[in-house]
Amino acid sequence: MAAIISENLKFVGLFFKSKNVVIFNGLIGLGTVASQTAYNIFAFHCPCSPKKNYLYGLVAIGAPTLAFFVIGVMLNRNTWDFVSECRTRKCRKLSLSAAFALLGSILGRAVVAPINWSVISLLRGEAYVCAFSEFIDPSSLDYFPSTTKTPEIMARFPCKDVPAPFMNYSRVIERQLKYESQLLGWMLVGIVSLAVFLLLCLKHCCSTLGYQQEVYWSQYRSSEEALFQRTAEVHAKYLAAECVKNFFGFAALEDKEKQLLEDCEGIKSIIPRMEWNRVTGVYMYRETDDTPIYSRLNKWDMYTKENNC
Repeated sequence: MAAIISENLKFVGLFFKSKNVVIFNGLIGLGTVASQTAYNIFAFHCPCSPKKNYLYGLVAIGAPTLAFFVIGVMLNRNTWDFVSECRTRKCRKLSLSAAFALLGSILGRAVVAPINWSVISLLRGEAYVCAFSEFIDPSSLDYFPSTTKTPEIMARFPCKDVPAPFMNYSRVIERQLKYESQLLGWMLVGIVSLAVFLLLCLKHCCSTLGYQQEVYWSQYRSSEEALFQRTAEVHAKYLAAECVKNFFGFAALEDKEKQLLEDCEGIKSIIPRMEWNRVTGVYMYRETDDTPIYSRLNKWDMYTKENNC
């Protein structure tokens, strides 16, 4: 039973890896929707006080957006690949196109959750209503009763805690502010969609590779990354087993591990630091023999042209 569950989990993992970008962004979107809904139900409480409403509403939208962005940058492996590249080689061998592609990859993943949070917050409208209710001009409301405490009254509308003469205006104010909030939300959706489309067009127009080469490059990058990780895991296990065996005189390995490590006889026990520093993992521009992989694909392009492929 455990073996069946393990195989099923491996299959699910492979499926997610094969469609990692779409699945990853979809899961981030669903997670953001769920967290936004839970926050509005359990944690969002407008203070309904002048000057406090505005700060609370903006923070309710902006603070999670910033937090999601920072977390997205931190959890992206390309961020630390870039830091490693700058630390070891001062970015001397990182071309402008490579840096643009790398930063695009980092920021593209990092902004998914913040944009989702902002859009959902605006479409729901609770935070916007809280933030801007006190700025509604009473003169824009028909037959609004005159009062000397207009800011205080307007700030209490999100909580529906207003004197009886003003209760009839609660739905009108809420409807007006939600209209503005949702309008901004849909505008943000349109702007982001257009920006993504234009960036993709710019990427393909500026690329020296054809469409099929881009597909091949993406497949190669994924295959190399997966193979590198699997090989590194096996190498680390082999080295750990050797160290434990030298200390205790034996290593308690499972049959599958024994067979795997027996096939690894003769591998490098120690990889020099200089070799590690040559492989920073920077978006397929890392070097293996002082020739970036991207240049190799350019050479492949030249080969296909010369041979009319």
